[in-house]
Amino acid sequence: MKVKITSFLLLLFFTNLNCTKSSTQNTPTPIPTPTSNFIKGADVSWLTQMENAGKKFYNSSSTETECMQLLKNIGMNSIRLRVWVNPAAGWCNTADVVTKALRAKALGMKIMIDFHYSDSWADPGQQTKPAAWAGQDVATLQTSVYNHTLAVMNALKTNSITPEWVQVGNETNDGMLWPEGKASVNMANYAKFFIAGYNAVKAVSSTTKVMVHVSNGYDNALFRWNLDGLKANGAVWDVIGMSLYPTTANWSTLNSQCLTNMNDMVARYGSEIMVCEVGMSWDQAATCNSFLTDLITKVKAVSNSKGLGVFYWEPQAYSSWQGYTLGAFDNTGKPTIALNAFN
Repeated sequence: MKVKITSFLLLLFFTNLNCTKSSTQNTPTPIPTPTSNFIKGADVSWLTQMENAGKKFYNSSSTETECMQLLKNIGMNSIRLRVWVNPAAGWCNTADVVTKALRAKALGMKIMIDFHYSDSWADPGQQTKPAAWAGQDVATLQTSVYNHTLAVMNALKTNSITPEWVQVGNETNDGMLWPEGKASVNMANYAKFFIAGYNAVKAVSSTTKVMVHVSNGYDNALFRWNLDGLKANGAVWDVIGMSLYPTTANWSTLNSQCLTNMNDMVARYGSEIMVCEVGMSWDQAATCNSFLTDLITKVKAVSNSKGLGVFYWEPQAYSSWQGYTLGAFDNTGKPTIALNAFN
């Protein structure tokens, strides 16, 4: 009987020991939050102006939510902001940009600054000099570009903001600061203006990556002509930025051409690549989602891991704000399923 009792007690002891060990082994351990360096962002430069006009933003449950927070909640990690030199209404001037950048920083989002070197829109069809620079010669324009870029960068630095990327010029397909810096007329002047902006950025923040931004990301001949011209005239850059605004009919073709172009840019210049503007009609949300999902996949597939990310241009614009209809919010101020591609 003693042997049987002893055996029973030993069995009970080892059973309890095993149960305790098993319980410890099965205790759930926290799963690390997945991290990704891939940039998913939005240009929200209209935001303060929209808020001033009474526009509000809502999540899918119709709960009013601050716009940048809303974009972060659906998967975005970066904000892009344009800068105008002396805009008539004040929006997108230095103070307004700093205000928005502080909000993005408070949310832990990365920041891209987009210098237009104009008092208003600069794009492939217009690169109008700021009114205050109108009578300046090439040398003085270089100084103005440098000083304006330096002042904005220092204003950000004063507020402890370091942009991750800075565009020197916006969609400079044919240069900037026309007519002096029109690339098809004088590529050397275009390069001089770009170099002035580049040097000013690096003088304030050597870690900030400087970008040259050209539209029509599918147009390889345009990119080669523009960037070969800059390079031949002594310009350097860190990132090549692209815009892509396809239709519902041609997005698949343009995405494929864009990937071919991105890989060529990497092979030709060794540069990192960013698609820093995209858009599609807000009422074609399902097709836009397919477009964005495919584009993000393609940017991630760029050779040598040089594809940095994708930015949607003013997705929060709704109800034909300023006549713009390529946003990704519906007319009630809620994100459409197009933006699910960023989640």
